[in-house]
This record gives sequence, C-alpha cells and structure tokens, in this order.
Amino acid sequence: MSHDTYELKAEARELVGKGSAREVRRNGKVPAVIYGDKQPPLAIALSYKDVYYKIHGGGFLTTIATIDVGGKKIQVLPKDYQLDPVKDFPMHVDFLRIGKDTEVNVNVPVHFINEEKSPGIKRGGVLNIVRHDVEFHCPANAIPEFITVDLAGTDIGDSIHISAVKLPAGVRPIIHDRDFTIATIAGSSAMKPEPVETAEVVEEVEEEEKTGE
Repeated sequence: MSHDTYELKAEARELVGKGSAREVRRNGKVPAVIYGDKQPPLAIALSYKDVYYKIHGGGFLTTIATIDVGGKKIQVLPKDYQLDPVKDFPMHVDFLRIGKDTEVNVNVPVHFINEEKSPGIKRGGVLNIVRHDVEFHCPANAIPEFITVDLAGTDIGDSIHISAVKLPAGVRPIIHDRDFTIATIAGSSAMKPEPVETAEVVEEVEEEEKTGE
C-alpha cells in the first residue's frame, strides 16, 4: 500500500485566474484546485510549508490525503504540481477527489531485491534498469507504494518482464498488449569468468605443454 495518509488545512478561494493565483502566492500560500467525482472544481489555498515538504518528501503523487476546507474534509489524490523552474518552490497543485469507486492511473516506483543472489551480478554483470517506475491503473485507495522485482537466480543476458512481478489485486499495467521489459542483466568488461571455464582453460594449457604443441 501507499505511504501513510495525511491531512492538509486549506482555505477556499475565488477561482478568478492567474491574478488570484499570484495574490495567493504573495500571501505565502500555494494555489490549488480539487476536481473530479462529478462535482464542480473547488479552488483552494494551502500552506506553502506543508506543500513544499510533502512534495519533496517522496510519494506525493501516490498518497491519498485529506484536505480540510473550513471544516469540510475531502479525500484527494494529488494528480499534478508545478514547481518554479529556478527556485524549485511549489506554484500550483491539482488534486483529484476520491470517491469509493475512484480508479486512477499512477506511476509506481520499481524496487529491486536480492542482487546478491544473482549469479550474473556476482560474476560482474550489471543491472540495467529499463524502467525506474511503471504506470498502473488501480483503485485510488489501493495504490502500491512500489513494486518489487526479485533478481535471485538471474544471469547475464536475462531480461525481467512485467509478467515476472506479482501485482496486488486490481492493479493493472497501462501497457497491456505486450510483456514489456523492466530490467536486464548485462555483461561488462570487468566481468569475472566462470570458474569452470577457467579450469578448462588451465587444463588445455597444461595438455598443450605436455604434448609440446
């Protein structure tokens, strides 16, 4: 499941375009909009400090939040945000209202485990990550915090596909028409040779020395 839920306090504001948003920022707050669930959009203003730390704390777009707007509590999922390109502070946030049947598309990070149990990596192979995250369609209240790829037993030349990953119930990849690759185990110039191959080479050299070839 996703990160622990959290609550943000907000003030309702008039939705009057860019001028309103600039005024909100001048007052040290972040303009935002809550939309979806067949209800009209609701313009709000949030604490700059709260939004900044949530965005930069990780898991922002995969964690359901509760927004308290003047005592009315609304469950939401952050869908998008804009940062100042120079100063990196939050400029605007879009939230999606969460109903009991709400389903969403969301990018979920990929975690890799058991690298030490991969024969290919032990021999000097390199984990080549093709996708650091994967987009899924899933219930808004059941977003995985991450998916896990087990590297145990993988060797040089192996590819790990989405079909090898155990997904929670109701979680489906957006790409559904092919078994796409998440990572591969690639060779490297520093790769250690197979012990058996090394022994065979030594035996061949010794045999050649005996025969004088």
